[in-house]
Amino acid sequence: MEFKRKDFIGLMDVSDKEIMAVLEMAETMKVVLNQRNKKAPYLQGKSVILLFYEQSTRAKLSYELAAQYLSANCVEINVDGSSQDTLFEIGRTIDQMGGDFIILRNPYSGSAGYLADKVKASVINAGDGINENPTQALLDLLTIKELKGHFDGLKVAICGDVAGSRVARSNIWGLTKLGAEVRIASPPTLVPNNIEDFNVKVYYDIKKACRDVDVIMSLKLQDEASYGSRLASFDEYKEFFKLEDTVIDAAKKDVIVMHPGGPNRRVEIASDIVDSEKCIIDDQITNGVAVRMAILYLLSLGKGLTV
Repeated sequence: MEFKRKDFIGLMDVSDKEIMAVLEMAETMKVVLNQRNKKAPYLQGKSVILLFYEQSTRAKLSYELAAQYLSANCVEINVDGSSQDTLFEIGRTIDQMGGDFIILRNPYSGSAGYLADKVKASVINAGDGINENPTQALLDLLTIKELKGHFDGLKVAICGDVAGSRVARSNIWGLTKLGAEVRIASPPTLVPNNIEDFNVKVYYDIKKACRDVDVIMSLKLQDEASYGSRLASFDEYKEFFKLEDTVIDAAKKDVIVMHPGGPNRRVEIASDIVDSEKCIIDDQITNGVAVRMAILYLLSLGKGLTV
């Protein structure tokens, strides 16, 4: 098949074959990561611009290292509340200065697609509002592929604030396209209104959702105050939806536990689970660099790659 894209905005409009092509390329990029000299010439002479309106040390570092390992020039634009330049104006400026890639993280859903339509540079969505975070999902998929060997028929439970999670959306699109059965466990007020569009099973009991599953994904909660009336309190959430040993016991014996990073051990997931062999956050972090290297490389080919 062919991977022919100028931009990488989300997994909703990406085919299963394209997803697998990225994962296979990421596996190749892990060969580079395992070398003593982590340097490949594929993006030599290219410029990668990091445009983050939301701070994320882990994600920013992952993209920056991915670019540098491929020999690209990497520049970060510091955006703060005092800036008078619009997203469109910044994008046009990057174009005029010859930037090749823009890695955008922005609090507004649809911002990555908007910018991609306005600039010549390739835009990679590093998270737009509550819409998508496609490379986070791809690194999750790569980790599952490495540890489980396949997707077809796998049972995956995604637990937490699904309505407010762009990571959940991207993972749901990717997993269902690859043949996995996806369940979500969430308080009713944190379930997306358009849940019927996602082809998932909805549970309001986390133990039932995780019964006999192969993979459990725990999501990151926002600040407690931001939920308002949608969530009575974190104490109530913890009582009914915290990922604890009794939940893990309901899953398959070889279940793996995932989290997008920076888990709240007091509310989202118990410390003993985070520190256990079942929790594979470290694998996810490593695979994040490989996936972002793969996306940068594939987009750099311009006319596409037959794989």
